[in-house]
Amino acid sequence: MSVQVSAQQKPHYTQYILNQYILNPALTGIENYTDIKVSHRHQWAGIDGSPVTTYLTVHTPIGKSDYRTTATSFEMPGENPRGQRYWDDYTAAAPHHGVGLQVIDDRMGPLNQFSAYATYAYHLGISPRTSISAGFGAGFTNMSLRADKLHFASAVDPAVYGNGTLNKFRPDVMAGLYLYSADYFLGVSAQQIIPQKVDFVDNTVKVNGGRLVPHLFASTGYRFLLNEDFNFIPSVLVKYVNPVPVQVDVNAKLQYLDKAWIGASYRIKDGYAGMVGLYISNAVNVGYSYDYTTSALNSYSKGTHEIIVGFTIGNKYDDGCPKNVW
Repeated sequence: MSVQVSAQQKPHYTQYILNQYILNPALTGIENYTDIKVSHRHQWAGIDGSPVTTYLTVHTPIGKSDYRTTATSFEMPGENPRGQRYWDDYTAAAPHHGVGLQVIDDRMGPLNQFSAYATYAYHLGISPRTSISAGFGAGFTNMSLRADKLHFASAVDPAVYGNGTLNKFRPDVMAGLYLYSADYFLGVSAQQIIPQKVDFVDNTVKVNGGRLVPHLFASTGYRFLLNEDFNFIPSVLVKYVNPVPVQVDVNAKLQYLDKAWIGASYRIKDGYAGMVGLYISNAVNVGYSYDYTTSALNSYSKGTHEIIVGFTIGNKYDDGCPKNVW
């Protein structure tokens, strides 16, 4: 008797709103400084072999003109640096390039997927307050299988017999578009654009093998200025991977000044998440989320923990929080 299951191959990210670059290379170089993010996610804690994802991303603009050009554009004492006056003065991005790097390590039981990409994007203002960017990434994925973690009740599968680690390198390509303004963003992207066959057989036996298939993402969000102290940003992320059903994440983030934020997320037919973040300084920020699953895994899982730490380099105007990725 056999049972067929299907799942996405790329990791989940509860706090994607803090680093949309991890899903869309079009955000490469979107801010006025070098943006560094380090994240660690332990999904379904308490289950042996559950997914654990760690990543490092770095991206920076090239030839970007700063949006602040006068002394009065600096933060005024007693005024919210992300208040009404700031957004009234918002202007589209000057044409510029961006380059970046993504390194992702995703472990699931005996399987490990290590990926690295170099990314590029070009940003262009298309109206006084609206910009568009297009980007792509190219790199490789190494799929590895630890055969010593496989335990067979009776017969041993000759395709993975042994005690070593089997590795398969494959080239990988991603691409995306991103439309952004003072009040909204809209992005679409695709990862693993070129389907790749993956097996660990090396002609030991004849099998059809597995495939790395394209992953499609669409995200959108809108910023509401509730008052001079609070911004409210609802957003939606839609993921499509054939033949997995479409996955939808609905998120909300409430930001206080440029100092702290709280948020919540609902992944349809899967679970809920709570999030909290703090801008420690203009150079360091941190976010944490906890996911509670409503699926049958709830009887075994202790939840999902995700932490993300951000660093900004060359932030010469001491921005407390991003301008274009809220």
